[in-house]
Amino acid sequence: MDTLAAGTARPRSEYMIALGLAAGPVVALGFTRFAYALLLPSMRSELDWTYAAAGGLNTANALGYIIGAGSAAWWSKRLGAGRSFVLGIVISALALFGSGLTGDFTALSVLRFIGGLSTAVTFVVGSALASRVHTGGRQQRSAALVGVYMAGVGIGVVGSGIVVPAALTAWGASGWQAGWLLMGLLALLAAGPAAWAAKAVPPAPPAGAAQGRSGLGRMTPSFIWYVLFGAGYVSYMTFVIALLRDQGMGTWSTAAFFIVLGAASALATLLVWGRIIGRLRGGAAPALVSAVVLVGVLPVLLFDGTTAAVVSAVIFGAGFMAGPTSITVLARRMLPQHAWTSGIAWLTVAFSVGQAVGPLISGILSDSEGGIAKGLWLSVVLLAVSAAVALIQRERPAAASDKPAAAPAEKNVAAPTTAAAEPAAVEQR
Repeated sequence: MDTLAAGTARPRSEYMIALGLAAGPVVALGFTRFAYALLLPSMRSELDWTYAAAGGLNTANALGYIIGAGSAAWWSKRLGAGRSFVLGIVISALALFGSGLTGDFTALSVLRFIGGLSTAVTFVVGSALASRVHTGGRQQRSAALVGVYMAGVGIGVVGSGIVVPAALTAWGASGWQAGWLLMGLLALLAAGPAAWAAKAVPPAPPAGAAQGRSGLGRMTPSFIWYVLFGAGYVSYMTFVIALLRDQGMGTWSTAAFFIVLGAASALATLLVWGRIIGRLRGGAAPALVSAVVLVGVLPVLLFDGTTAAVVSAVIFGAGFMAGPTSITVLARRMLPQHAWTSGIAWLTVAFSVGQAVGPLISGILSDSEGGIAKGLWLSVVLLAVSAAVALIQRERPAAASDKPAAAPAEKNVAAPTTAAAEPAAVEQR
């Protein structure tokens, strides 16, 4: 049995459980996925890569993420949610260690692929576990607990913004290897509290009979939006540090940028987006997220210097993790209850496809005349198009004929996989 039947815990205990689960996104996204942007300039210089090659390494990671997102439910069913969650963290830690032990491009690509697969399983399954921490009827508390879990992304970005520059400063040219190794060590340590928290999550209620249509067809504009958004935001995350270094910013200045971005993400996830997204209908929330993230990209493209970088970090950081939140809220409103998990899983796959394609195309553009800035303008174009596509989406709640019969009353707590604040949105409806 992968979770401990702990019943409904006291509020303080529930927050501690959510904080333990937050170790998952710290490792999955903060270390394994986003820290690569900090290490890329040093790796590219020492290993003599083109920007296309650098982007290709992130594409390998995203391809693994696609497979991991698509198979997360299978792993959870086969091994149990708790075991799948913790195993994903351990595999991610080993992939981080391996990345610090080789400079071979093929080997690094394989390790990035493995890391992408394991992080997707960790993040998706961990989101489901976080939504089950509170088994009572108070949606506000449930939203806060899932927010604590999702804030792990920003915490991980802040952590990597401290660890990686310290390694680059202490070890010089080989500092990128030390950076991977240090994050691997921290990831292994994170598996401890993650395992404790996973065991403390109350078990999922029995699944009801899944009947009726999924209703995914009515969300076609949202699928297209998620592909475009994923490609646009991750192109910025992959190459922005390289751009800032080319503009003359040093190791610790770019580290400060990354720390501000992570802090803005954690705070906005906890305090802002749940209330805003809950009040918007149709594709308005995803369109708003795309617009905010687009505005966050522009300062570093239009201006040089620390001020532009800080403004970019605050705006982009505050917006980019609202994408998964907004789309999950919309899916929960539009899909019948039995299709929530599968619908969000397919949406996550669409997101991953965009993240696989974006860095590769951006890297190719960065190698041409115009440099990194030209590649990052791709983010602006993709985010603008994604906002327009999102506005096409109309909110059509699931018809009564699409809804499953006799679904358990508590099932709405367990179904979402990536929402940070959707319970709050349900409460405000």
